[in-house]
Amino acid sequence: MFLGFGLDAWITIVTVLGMFSILLFTKWRSDLVFLGAIGVLFVTGVLDAKDAFSGFSGTSVITVGVLFVVVAGLMHTGVLQCIVRYLLGTPSSYSKAVMRLMLPVAALSAFLSNTTVVTLFVGIVKMWAKKLGISPSKLLIPLSYASGMGGVCTLIGTPPNLIISGLYEEKTGEAMNILATAIPGLFCLGVGVLSVIAMRRLLPDRKVPESAFEATGEYTVEVQVPSDNPYIGKTLAEAGLFHVKGGSLIEMHHFDESSLPITEDEPIMGGDHLVYAGQIDELIEMAYTHQLVSADHHIFSINEIDNRCQLRTAYVDFGSSLIGTTIGGSSFEKDNNVTLAAVARLGERIKQAPRNVVLQAGDTLLLVCPRKINLNTSTLKHDLHFFDSDDVPNIGYGTLISTAIMITMVVLSALDVIPLLQCAFLAAAAMLIFRCCNMEQAMRAVNWEILMVFAGSAVLGLAIQKTGIAECLANGILNVCGTNPLVVMTAVCLVATFVTEFISNTAAGAMFFPIMYGAAEKLGYDPFPFLIALMVSVSSSFATPIGSPTHMLVYGPGGYRFSDFMRIGLLMNIIILAANILIVNLVYPLTPLP
Repeated sequence: MFLGFGLDAWITIVTVLGMFSILLFTKWRSDLVFLGAIGVLFVTGVLDAKDAFSGFSGTSVITVGVLFVVVAGLMHTGVLQCIVRYLLGTPSSYSKAVMRLMLPVAALSAFLSNTTVVTLFVGIVKMWAKKLGISPSKLLIPLSYASGMGGVCTLIGTPPNLIISGLYEEKTGEAMNILATAIPGLFCLGVGVLSVIAMRRLLPDRKVPESAFEATGEYTVEVQVPSDNPYIGKTLAEAGLFHVKGGSLIEMHHFDESSLPITEDEPIMGGDHLVYAGQIDELIEMAYTHQLVSADHHIFSINEIDNRCQLRTAYVDFGSSLIGTTIGGSSFEKDNNVTLAAVARLGERIKQAPRNVVLQAGDTLLLVCPRKINLNTSTLKHDLHFFDSDDVPNIGYGTLISTAIMITMVVLSALDVIPLLQCAFLAAAAMLIFRCCNMEQAMRAVNWEILMVFAGSAVLGLAIQKTGIAECLANGILNVCGTNPLVVMTAVCLVATFVTEFISNTAAGAMFFPIMYGAAEKLGYDPFPFLIALMVSVSSSFATPIGSPTHMLVYGPGGYRFSDFMRIGLLMNIIILAANILIVNLVYPLTPLP
């Protein structure tokens, strides 16, 4: 024993801290990190085989997996697109715009994946903001906040609710109602909407990243001279490549990478790289008319150019393998059959060749892609986020069918007619039977990485409980906070709110469940109200862009900086924490155990 912990407990502590450090400071895939943590706990004997892999058979994990199929049916029949199209309208003020945006988003997020909802709304909100004369950065953070607060309102709205309710059922044998968090969630949502409106001056007024691609001189394009180009041997002036329509030549170097002075008398050689700044469509047209090609590798023939292409805008995600690298120093373009045309950062062009830019999270990339590229199956989706999807839903009879299926699932579960897991299976089967989505679309909709993280989080929570860590931490909290249950609830929720800013809220929920449950039991109170408060807390991450996947989705499109979230987010954390503790104790009064 050392500091009250045995060997198994210390192995668990080191494993958890190591796992969180890897997630914070490396680009490793989160599902592999969680799987590695499970492996360590199993190999070292902290958990036996049954416990180590129990997360993969947990009802909450299976429920999440099945709900992915239900969401696929809603997406492919156009239900969500119809809702977006008719909800926003033309509000007359910023306050009304925030309410018209946040309330529908929260309502959808209560029953659907918040990342799905935010992904759907981002592009629409940007166009809507332009129409209203409001900077998108004033609306995209509220969009992300609304999705998180709305998800708290039901057990299926956010993964931590499912995992905490699942662990509670395993401990007590009693299942939580799907609407157990509805009143606390709605109260916190109302407080959150009013807080955003009141603190709107703390929201940044940033330049939209795409604006860097809308004005001359706001981006750069790099092209290459193929070996059979008819202009080889002529000067830049003679070839018409020195003064070009819509832009200007800012850099030139020969195939040996040596930088050259930019003069109109410089001769053109095969393999030369030319870097232009200017209007993207004009420069791409110039490249085709002068038989220039993309600068990703040496081209020998103009016949290698594929004219069937399109321009797509993408944002570099947090955790992307592209962060800290250059496109020119990798095989990214060749592997994905795309060409980097331009790079922008915080709405401003970067004054160097785009393929030499060291990429950062949130950078905006303009890519030349094949017209038939499938972004759902492409490896691009692991590093970049596209908002202009080509998938056009077929709105019609299936739209009504999928809506009816979703409503029936929620009602039957809320009234405790059929347990949630069975409802989810029936709904998923109905989506397939009525052809709201096909088998391929259903399987493609399942996010296996999220399921792995979800299962791993449950196992870590079990390890924290079995090794006595939860009991020791609960005793420590009681020693510091005394025996006042309200103080203890507030203290645990405060720590959970802080921790979830840096790690997955699913992992935070699993980690704090045994601590909160143990503290409530030691105080002699029913753990149920404590766990409801915990559900709200672990989903209340407002202060960092890495605190929630939805924050990452709006970070690039909004042109945000890391500090933008902290300015308003820290106050939001405190406000929602206070609202959470107040409403939970009003709706679910603390009850001593018999």
